[in-house]
Amino acid sequence: MTLAVAGWRRSFSIGYRGGLVLVLLGLCVAFGLITDHFWSAVTFRTLANQLPPLVIASAGLTLVLIAGGIDLSVGSVLALAAAVLGVLTVDQGLPLLLAALVALAVGGLCGAINGALVARWSIPSFLVTLGMLEIARGSTYLVTASRTSYLGDRVSALGANLPVLGLSAAFVGSLAVVGALQFVLSRTAFGRWVFAVGGNRTALHRCGVRPSRVQFAVFTLAGLLAAAAGLCQVGYLQSADPNAAIGMELSAIAAVVIGGTSLLGGRGSVTGTLLGVLVIAVLQTGLAQAGATEPTKRIITGAAILLAVATDVWRRRRSADAGSRRGLDP
Repeated sequence: MTLAVAGWRRSFSIGYRGGLVLVLLGLCVAFGLITDHFWSAVTFRTLANQLPPLVIASAGLTLVLIAGGIDLSVGSVLALAAAVLGVLTVDQGLPLLLAALVALAVGGLCGAINGALVARWSIPSFLVTLGMLEIARGSTYLVTASRTSYLGDRVSALGANLPVLGLSAAFVGSLAVVGALQFVLSRTAFGRWVFAVGGNRTALHRCGVRPSRVQFAVFTLAGLLAAAAGLCQVGYLQSADPNAAIGMELSAIAAVVIGGTSLLGGRGSVTGTLLGVLVIAVLQTGLAQAGATEPTKRIITGAAILLAVATDVWRRRRSADAGSRRGLDP
């Protein structure tokens, strides 16, 4: 791909994220006019402190989609990591730090298994992660004996609020994860490899880089971040529920796609995903305060996802047309 087309795509991506910011501001203004309590410190503080699990899980999923894959297991891996933390702290009496490290290792292992099967055996990631979804969820029920573990003060450090605006440390940490991953994608060789795996494997081979290793690393990181999201959820709820995060993988995919990451790979950003999470969260919170029923909320959220997918298709066609007009290979 030439620098001209790459520059056009980069400028378009920046413009798309700017459009998301405008959409987000428009939603906030609209719900502020429709409802009585949307524009309040309590609403925004509650919204911010609920976001970290979805932000962190979606950030890891973004790398997977950019690399041309998909991970349907993030919600189940999140629940498994939370369950492991709960059992180790409540039943085994392990210190919180040690239990958290074990939970993170479990999530990383799940991701590594996904990555190994996809990269080494060339099994479609949809099938691999669908299997891991069931394995991780079943393991969660076994570990917890299908019972919720109430941890209380044992995990108070994970859910601690900062003295600034009452925001949680997990929220600040999730922003740090987004910043770090965006830096990796935009400023490091590994980030360029991730884009190349999803967009131009031939060029990656010519550079002497094995796509399978990049895929393995991306899936492992996604599993690790899903586990970290599980720790954040335990800190917020102070409990480990074996039914936690059922369907979160769909919310995460929706956030990533709305944020501008292509389902076909090769394009995306973690900052865009953060905006996608905010759009979904504000939309759902505003609709709930406006008295919308659950079916209505699902219909509107689904329509937003379809709009984002249609926009992605349009962007790809515009990119291909731009390359064709220049006599280039898009």
